[in-house]
Amino acid sequence: MTEIARIKIEYRLLGSLKLNPRNARLHSDNQVAEIARSISRFGFLNPLLVDSDGTIIAGEGRYLAARKLGLLEAPVI
Repeated sequence: MTEIARIKIEYRLLGSLKLNPRNARLHSDNQVAEIARSISRFGFLNPLLVDSDGTIIAGEGRYLAARKLGLLEAPVI
């Protein structure tokens, strides 16, 4: 029977994460503010997806919102 790797969520410092310069999806200031309000109210419901060197693959809006809120770390997969 093949064992399937389990998803591991960990917390990383925002300063150790990098924006992907090739990301085509940009977020307006209004969108980042909305995401920040959601994080403030409900917490992180969806972690950031990062590669092995800390480049964000998915979740740049959440990353920017966390920085806007002054958070030091975020959950990542």
